[in-house]
Amino acid sequence: MNRIAFDEVHRTLAGVLRKLGFSADRAQESARLFAETTRDGVYTHGINRFPRFVATIQNGSVDPEATPQRVSGFGALERWDGRRGPGNLNAWASMERAMELSRAHGLGCVSLRNTNHWMRGGTYGWQAAEAGLIGICFTNTMPNLPPWGGIEPVLGNNPLIFAVPRASGQVVLDMAMSQFSYGTLESYRKRGQMLPVDGGFDLEGNLTRDPGSIEQSQRPLPVGYWKGSGLSMVLDIVAATLSLGNATHQLPADPLFETGISQVFLAINPAALSDGPQAADLADEIVASVHNCRPADTSKPVRYPGEQTLRTRQENEKLGLPVEPAVWAQILAM
Repeated sequence: MNRIAFDEVHRTLAGVLRKLGFSADRAQESARLFAETTRDGVYTHGINRFPRFVATIQNGSVDPEATPQRVSGFGALERWDGRRGPGNLNAWASMERAMELSRAHGLGCVSLRNTNHWMRGGTYGWQAAEAGLIGICFTNTMPNLPPWGGIEPVLGNNPLIFAVPRASGQVVLDMAMSQFSYGTLESYRKRGQMLPVDGGFDLEGNLTRDPGSIEQSQRPLPVGYWKGSGLSMVLDIVAATLSLGNATHQLPADPLFETGISQVFLAINPAALSDGPQAADLADEIVASVHNCRPADTSKPVRYPGEQTLRTRQENEKLGLPVEPAVWAQILAM
């Protein structure tokens, strides 16, 4: 694994996007989001995902020039059309608009249809939390998760993000509805490692920790078994009905043509209730109670969601972003 300075990664990715038809400012913004994802340790959706993103531009799934347009709205609730523009730029703009609405109404909600893969969903939770707002967002995906009791992938693993602002460390939960994302399964398989817990079923229907077997069967395990399956379904329903966009069963099953996705972005402004200090103290107390829990393994203290991200961010800013040589060579060739 090579270590490359953040600025060099950012500049290189932006240069590729400029050649693909992005304006200078949009190339910089999209490249920044990819680089920050790797900086924060979500390697499956950062630089490693960039070549796939380029492929979706080249095959016409992503329009580099398209920007989201407002379709309708009522008070704090708005519906937008992503016009199949770059997913990370559409998502960033949608959360930004939800944040603007929350400052005017206390709460803002933007539903987005006809967009593309947003890459790391946690990005938009951090976006809200770092601005002092509570952020909630979710997306549907192509069908890649069987419903509980089924063997065919008709649900999506529909990532869900909750983010809470906190002066001494934002609390950000970024989770898919499958125990392990396909990107994570691929990473474990390439490293020749088994999963730490059962992650899905093999072709014979047996629970397994073998990532390759799960990829082959296309039967990842929903989080919480039937509970994750049910949550995936309702997230899909809410995203599609609020945006009047596509539901999972209407999306292409090929990741290179996964387009027309539906998403929802909510921002809540705690300051609107004029009790910000009290709320901040409560958040700190909750984090302290987690930290004070006796760990099962004394070498691994209990962490809150997002805590490791902050540590990884600091390390990668100091040492450079870890990049697989083959992926970096592929990007340089672009």
